[in-house]
Amino acid sequence: MAPSDGGFHGRFRDRVSAVIADLQPGEVVSYGDVAAEAGYPGAARAVGSVLAASEGLPWWRVVMSDGRLAPAHEDRQALLLRQEGITVRSGRVVRPTGVERADRDGNNPSRS
Repeated sequence: MAPSDGGFHGRFRDRVSAVIADLQPGEVVSYGDVAAEAGYPGAARAVGSVLAASEGLPWWRVVMSDGRLAPAHEDRQALLLRQEGITVRSGRVVRPTGVERADRDGNNPSRS
């Protein structure tokens, strides 16, 4: 993805796009996780706008904070996630009990 022309919205889009582009197969994060990692905590809804306007990003790896899939794209998102080994049941990603997302260095920030 080419860098934006600058300005707040461009920087936001670039940072969010970089976080999403860095997601690996089988990794699932929430819109809020993406916003926080991009440096904009509380901007989860705006992350959805970036995804809607962008091509080439692994959008299916981003879900709602409770694991729900994107309502308008639920079937496609479920298919793509299942292809990556993610369990999806009743329109939600099923996460193993007791497993928390680690940061990029493998540290669990909630246990620091």
